[in-house]
Amino acid sequence: MRIRSRATKLGAVLALAASAVAGPTASAANPIVTAYYTADPAPLVVGNTMYVYAGRDEAPVGHDNFLMREWRVLSSTDAATWTDHGAKANIGTFAWAGADAWASEVEPGNGKYYWYTSVNGNGPGWMDIGVAVGDSPLGPFRDAKGGPLISDSTPNSSGLNIDPTVFTDDDGQAYLYWGGYWGARAAKLKPNMIELDGPVVTPQGLTDFWEAPWMFKRNGLYYMVYAANDTNGCVTSSSYACQRYATATSPLGPWTHRGVVLDQVSSTTNHAGVVQFNGQWYIVYHNANAPGGGNFRRSVAVDLLHFNADGTMRKVVQTTTGPPPNPSGGTGTNLAPSATASTSYVSPWENLAAVNNGGTPANSADRSNLAYGNWPERGTQWVEYTWPTAKSVNRVSTYWFDDDQGIDLPASCQVQYWTGSAYAPVPGQSACGVAGNTSNTTTFSAVNTTRLRLSITSKPDFSTGVLEWQAFQA
Repeated sequence: MRIRSRATKLGAVLALAASAVAGPTASAANPIVTAYYTADPAPLVVGNTMYVYAGRDEAPVGHDNFLMREWRVLSSTDAATWTDHGAKANIGTFAWAGADAWASEVEPGNGKYYWYTSVNGNGPGWMDIGVAVGDSPLGPFRDAKGGPLISDSTPNSSGLNIDPTVFTDDDGQAYLYWGGYWGARAAKLKPNMIELDGPVVTPQGLTDFWEAPWMFKRNGLYYMVYAANDTNGCVTSSSYACQRYATATSPLGPWTHRGVVLDQVSSTTNHAGVVQFNGQWYIVYHNANAPGGGNFRRSVAVDLLHFNADGTMRKVVQTTTGPPPNPSGGTGTNLAPSATASTSYVSPWENLAAVNNGGTPANSADRSNLAYGNWPERGTQWVEYTWPTAKSVNRVSTYWFDDDQGIDLPASCQVQYWTGSAYAPVPGQSACGVAGNTSNTTTFSAVNTTRLRLSITSKPDFSTGVLEWQAFQA
């Protein structure tokens, strides 16, 4: 959250009643909710559900400062339609706090869910970081410490202790990042998730860091996304911000700056989170695009995030439509990377490795992560996955290749599995989509098999191709 002026503390704790009844927010567009204003989103995936934790902007028209007193929760099972669960925490959750329910994030640990918050303390200093805890992603949440986790009295704390992000590595070690006013900070957390485990460090290599860090891991590489407000390729006016990102081979860095992943948005602040959900990567951020919106009346948006084959991120295309529905099926684990791919035919200049190399195509003509094509073959061709042991599969997602030349979108397709003696269509198969520039999801009753085949029939006088074919565990 960018600070335009030092906010005035409220004199007393505001005990705000959290909403008890969830209500649908039937939205398949950006912003994802317009019944009220939301900001500083933090996504979390639990099973087949994506949760977004966000502050609520309550500033009236003409109010030239932030007015935020509660944190709300939205959820989705397809990243396109959202359910509003109401306010699940507020400044009254923390008896020691006085105002300013700013950016927050929820992180699982010890079978519980810890809600790290930016809140205005009543004691010396200004912004603190508190921690609430609940037994489920929807709480109820209660103060986990009875006081701040981070405050101005914390040695080597940031110039502004806001925007906490917590990342838990594969070994179970959790790391806290936070900070504003160019002051990125980091520390390990103890296993109890509510105490620091060692000194606060100053991360190195986060070029032009301003605020709003967000950390995640992909293919063994650590990523840090953060807000910057420099005019060196970020924004034309430092009143606005973009999202830069850096990578590292260690959770505490040092970091290597990689570039801008999200250009400035319609609000002066720019705060984002990144998450993988149902095999697809998403960026969740805010802008001022809702009716009546503004710099202090912001709204959460969701768009697709794509990676290049070398692990770098492509700049996000901000949309008003939002991402297409991506329904869940089973655990969401993509089994394709562990399979051996084969095919009836591949063009000498194309590459079968494209189908399961983990690429995220920008469009159907995108060759940057390799492309599979079977030109000049016509009619029905196939690609197939083989695993050394049987897998339970109930969903596939196909991104078709179309080079606007000899390879075109197919006329039809069918998913088949090896019964042990022959190939057969998977049971209960939904439509096998053949649309371009999107992932086509096909669901079916779970099959246990060592081989899964995608049978592709071309249009007359054309061949077919695939950029990515995912197969999901039931």
